[in-house]
Amino acid sequence: MRIDDFIHQFSLADVAAEAPVTAKRRAYEALHARRRAADPGGMRFRDERLTDVKVRRFLPARCRTGVVVYLHGGGWNLGSVDSHHGITADLAERLQREVISVDYRLLPEASYAEALADCRAVVETTVPVAVIGDSAGGRLAIDVAHTGEWQGVLGLIYPVVGAPTRENLGDDAPLLSRADILSLWRMAAPGVPDVPANLPPVPNIEALSAERDPLTRPLERAVDAWRQAGASVGYRCAPDMVHSALHGHAELPPMQIAWQDFCQAIEGRLDDGT
Repeated sequence: MRIDDFIHQFSLADVAAEAPVTAKRRAYEALHARRRAADPGGMRFRDERLTDVKVRRFLPARCRTGVVVYLHGGGWNLGSVDSHHGITADLAERLQREVISVDYRLLPEASYAEALADCRAVVETTVPVAVIGDSAGGRLAIDVAHTGEWQGVLGLIYPVVGAPTRENLGDDAPLLSRADILSLWRMAAPGVPDVPANLPPVPNIEALSAERDPLTRPLERAVDAWRQAGASVGYRCAPDMVHSALHGHAELPPMQIAWQDFCQAIEGRLDDGT
């Protein structure tokens, strides 16, 4: 698939900006449901609650010890374990580990602090070997690490880093503009912990970005700062890819390569115990 075709298929342009969040959620979930790939052979999953937080557990046919927690993206007001089912099932298969996807509370019904509390509760209960998040979920993963005692491997996929401003973000790109980010940030910011962006969340981090994404510039600055502060940070940028392209990793060769490298790097760190 060409990236332009993915952008066309993945756009929610037919949903008016002023539409209620419930309508946007229905459209978002329907879009992902249409694109959801079949689970890998032997994959099992079940929905349950951990410390009163809804989660979905993915168990691959071959399952090694060590749980991984996944925090989905969606701008803190969209997304669910359903919308990111394909990604989490594929991640569990690649890592051959149980992956727990967290269905944290969403804005505006809940605050960012409440969403973070849901994620932190699952992490504190399961003590995962890795926490991985994409986009808004990447920021939650960073803040889980900053505000708790968990110190495992952190996996970040085009996360929101620091406090976004029009000046520190990269150029507008398909599927995500600076205006989109700033609007969502204004909604989340009152509950976001005040942690310096240049302070490494944990000692061991793997990050993946997309070349055409306003969030890539601040992430790359953070990666440099984290390395200078002594953290071990692996980083790769998928050329010509856009925000949300992880959902097309099976069809978009550059994202497929970057996603495979990211997962292998996570697996390598887990195997090495780092």
